[in-house]
Amino acid sequence: MTDKRITELETKLAYQEHTIQALNDEIYRQQQQIDKVEIMCKHLMDRLQNLSDTGGGEQPANERPPHY
Repeated sequence: MTDKRITELETKLAYQEHTIQALNDEIYRQQQQIDKVEIMCKHLMDRLQNLSDTGGGEQPANERPPHY
């Protein structure tokens, strides 16, 4: 191989390594966000379950509100 060809290959390899690292960093950030959203979703589901277990203070659909 010629020196020019080797230099081109080394340049391409450097760009590919940079791109792979950037993609890896982005995947890591996205996984952190997914983990946070899953935790929030679990907390919201637990809270919703607790509200439904305690009645949630909801009135039955056919009952008149107290101000009538």
